[in-house]
Amino acid sequence: MTSKEHSGGGSQLEELNGFTNPGLPEHKPRLSDADPRAQKVAERQVALWFIASMIGTIWFIVAYFLFPLEESMQSIRIHTMAVGLGAAVAMFSLGAGAVLWAKNLMSDHEGIDERHDIHGSEEDQAIALEILHQAKEESGIARRPLLRNTLIAALAIAPLPAILVFRDLGPLPGDALFKTLWGEGVRLIRDPGGIPSPDSERPIKAEEVTIGSAYHVLPSGIGDDSNEGKALDEKAKAAVLLMRIDPKELKEDPARANWSHDGIVAYSKICTHVGCPVALYEHQTHHLLCPCHQSTFDVTEHCKVIFGPAKRPLPQLPITVDSEGYLVAQSDFPEPVGPTFWEINHP
Repeated sequence: MTSKEHSGGGSQLEELNGFTNPGLPEHKPRLSDADPRAQKVAERQVALWFIASMIGTIWFIVAYFLFPLEESMQSIRIHTMAVGLGAAVAMFSLGAGAVLWAKNLMSDHEGIDERHDIHGSEEDQAIALEILHQAKEESGIARRPLLRNTLIAALAIAPLPAILVFRDLGPLPGDALFKTLWGEGVRLIRDPGGIPSPDSERPIKAEEVTIGSAYHVLPSGIGDDSNEGKALDEKAKAAVLLMRIDPKELKEDPARANWSHDGIVAYSKICTHVGCPVALYEHQTHHLLCPCHQSTFDVTEHCKVIFGPAKRPLPQLPITVDSEGYLVAQSDFPEPVGPTFWEINHP
């Protein structure tokens, strides 16, 4: 609104309602406006926040290497807490310093900006430059080198944590997403809830799996030294649900008739929607339910989707028994596990 429009609006209000335009409130100077010592204190407070931001960034980098990620959940919690604390301090302190700068040191005079036509003339460009120059003067960034330098330093090192995070992405996965530890002759072992050691593995015999039971299983050897540092990733791909159904209730494709053993079937535990763990088995209906988005799979028909957003069945693991009666895999999954887009992009 222009000054004329502003005054005209006041006259109109006065004519219609008997009110006069009160205008802008009287500017009340802050303590930092009138007292140079208070201004210096405010400047140092802002600088301290920027320095705190730099400390937070540096702590993020130090914690990243000081608390390396390992296989234990405790290691993951400590690492996450340490680097998260550094990131929180860095971002909060940077924002707090900027807010205090604007509140205590930048000009707080209220004013009316007149509207003008929007175009890119040379005159407008000159005005824009003048506005920038005025902003520089009002913010005091030119005459306050302490604030300017600490702000520049804090902003300069702020992206460093992102570089470390991107470094964790590692090399391109190639076809690693489409292969698991399952293979011919690999025994099915009980999932203890973590990564089993080679000495604590509990292989499963076919006779132990009763009708109506459901086992969470992993491939034997997942805790071997050869998988050190990647066992959790391998578990995320290889997790399987094992169930036994009356063979008469199975509606098997003839081409997959030998993928089960006496009614015992094994399917990937990873939902084909967005990768949540499918862990809810309903014995009466033989349905598997994903708790995230309620995708439902029919175990009697190769885990085809009967409800929900999933677009394809859970991949089936072909199984049989070895000479000692233990359940073993015949091969790896014949198709990629997890969300459907993996299969679409499979080379």
